[in-house]
Amino acid sequence: MKTMEKSQEVYTESVQQYVDQVFETVKKRNPNESEFHQAVKEVFDSLKPVLAKNPEYMKQGILERIVEPERVISFRVPWVDDQGNVKVNRGFRVQYSSAIGPYKGGLRFHPSVNASIIKFLGFEQIFKNSLTGQPIGGGKGGADFDPKGKSDGEIMRFCQSFMTELSKYIGPNTDVPAGDIGVGAREIGYLFGQYKKIRGGYEAGVLTGKGIGYGGSLARKEATGYGTVYFVEEMLQDQNFSFRGSTVVVSGSGNVSIYAMEKAMQLGAKVVACSDSNGYIYDKNGINLDTVKRLKEMEKKRISDYVAYHPEAIYTENCFGIWTVPCDIALPCATQNEIDSASASLLVSNGVKAIGEGANMPSTLEAVEIFQENNVLFAPAKAANAGGVSVSALEMAQNSARLSWSFEEVDSKLQDIMKNIYLNSKKAAQDYGTPGNLVVGANIAGFVKVADSMIEQGVI
Repeated sequence: MKTMEKSQEVYTESVQQYVDQVFETVKKRNPNESEFHQAVKEVFDSLKPVLAKNPEYMKQGILERIVEPERVISFRVPWVDDQGNVKVNRGFRVQYSSAIGPYKGGLRFHPSVNASIIKFLGFEQIFKNSLTGQPIGGGKGGADFDPKGKSDGEIMRFCQSFMTELSKYIGPNTDVPAGDIGVGAREIGYLFGQYKKIRGGYEAGVLTGKGIGYGGSLARKEATGYGTVYFVEEMLQDQNFSFRGSTVVVSGSGNVSIYAMEKAMQLGAKVVACSDSNGYIYDKNGINLDTVKRLKEMEKKRISDYVAYHPEAIYTENCFGIWTVPCDIALPCATQNEIDSASASLLVSNGVKAIGEGANMPSTLEAVEIFQENNVLFAPAKAANAGGVSVSALEMAQNSARLSWSFEEVDSKLQDIMKNIYLNSKKAAQDYGTPGNLVVGANIAGFVKVADSMIEQGVI
């Protein structure tokens, strides 16, 4: 017995050495890319039991291969503003993995966009897309362009310039972008129109998130927010808990946040706070979603304007202060690393019972550790945030079949997908010795499918 225990100890040490070695190489090859390093570390830490049980993954160099994108595209995006001034932005597309299908992932237009952020998002997308059960690989893209404050004409000209270059690298069977932060129905429309003009044909499946009239899918707008809540509800019910009667805080007030709030309210929750990049509102009576939708979707105003319609509500500058509001369930739906260790500790001290990540990687590694140490139910973004890309894949299927499904059909399929993601993540966590740890479970469940496909396809 002692010999076996010693052998296992040495073997585990060899796995740790292998993981550490690959991670050090990642940092050396990608210096100063902190978001990318964070995403890789989280996945690598989860995969140690898989590597110990399946040494073939190490022999085949799966970690070394999977951290390297199949293709990284960076390009200049010149455009002309309304005053006739020439502006230049930088565009990106990272085509990370096509092991299980064409590259799939959103486009983000935001001043913060850089290589690190696009690579972290693309790397996460590999495993998220695998979890959906759909035949889609991982990719991501965007530009350091800020649509805020720009006219429709300026946004159109930027999108046309961006797509003029991007069109060389995408297609229905190659790479299918979608929207992300700063890229909604308006931007997708302009991008699709330019792609169609360049290609001289109608390829509906090249972009998802399109308008309903030209190949879009019903329920796509709601999908990420709804999907987050569907996943969290499965997690809660396993612990005899529910959204019904719970107090909920949702960061952000964009597409994901609005529809996470909507579905949580439909399930009986009281949502008391939401935010934008300037600050947050707290409404003890419960957020009036119609007002938020009008302000953000129709009038394009700031969340601070909410108090003009509901004077009993309180607006506070500093969006990160939203995590001071006591709640049973917190749904971070704004951006990466919005919950740090201090905010996590505050949420715990205020009695939070569950966290559902609607944004991409909204909690730092230290914050996740605090939640897990304090037995807070934790739904990681890689799983809980997968509703949007799931319905994007359903949009691709509808485009391929020249069909259009009803809202109810799509929503039903979305619920089934999110339930299966939860069950598969839960099972993987149990199978590899970390029951209840959905971070580990989601990473493993997403990884194994991709890794096995890579081995079967040879060293390419």
